Amino acid sequence: AKADTLEAGSDAAHAIMTTDTISKEIAIETEIGGKTVTLGGMCKGSGMIHPNMCTMLSFVATDANISKEMLQKALSEVVPDTYNMVSVDGDTSTNDTVLLLANGLAGNPEITEENEDYKIFKEALFETQAMHIAGDGEGATALFEVTIQGAESKEQAVTLAKSVITSSLTKAAIFGHDANWGRILCAMGYSGAKFDPENVDLYFESAAGKLQIITKGVAVDYSEEEATKILSEPKVTATADIHMGEATATAWGCDLTYDYVKINADYRS
Repeated sequence: AKADTLEAGSDAAHAIMTTDTISKEIAIETEIGGKTVTLGGMCKGSGMIHPNMCTMLSFVATDANISKEMLQKALSEVVPDTYNMVSVDGDTSTNDTVLLLANGLAGNPEITEENEDYKIFKEALFETQAMHIAGDGEGATALFEVTIQGAESKEQAVTLAKSVITSSLTKAAIFGHDANWGRILCAMGYSGAKFDPENVDLYFESAAGKLQIITKGVAVDYSEEEATKILSEPKVTATADIHMGEATATAWGCDLTYDYVKINADYRS
């Protein structure tokens, strides 16, 4: 039966859950052409999550008046910087779906070309994408965000960021609240992207504060106690500045815990 209540949307978000521990919903409002436009999204995914979509189901709907061509263009431009920058465990799957639907009921002038209205729509669409899905990875206790700054190109920054969030040793260190910066530099080193490890500044940041760990590839005299406090939060960010250019990229992963092994040691679909 059809339903159009907010509760029905929440029920649908719960219905698609598998090993997720929480349902994932979001709604964004913005103004386009003098009209209020709304985007609403829901998704699921907790294990077998890795760049190139993964075992994720994502459904986004909007009342924006936008052509089919521009709707596809917006989605194709947003996915590489959102879903494709997420990894829980490095395992990909064949069961990915992301759907973007529009009914035009907002009444804004139809978006048919790349202009300011299209830019506003794409920015709102970006906000509906579930980059933070990694925080509910199987067994995870922390969302691990990695930002590479000062890269020569976007491609270089993406390669480095992805390498760090998929490093099992780094993910284990995050679980142990251990500021083991060597594991991060190691993951950057074997990524295949060229950079000078002696020109890297690295910071850890969370709701508990921000702390520089290395400067020019050498550890600074930081407080281990403060570092542990920062790494004990539900969201931890590592920022590495490689001082080679202006490009940047962010990837989202999670820690590697005992519970991930327990869940997947006895899981049948």
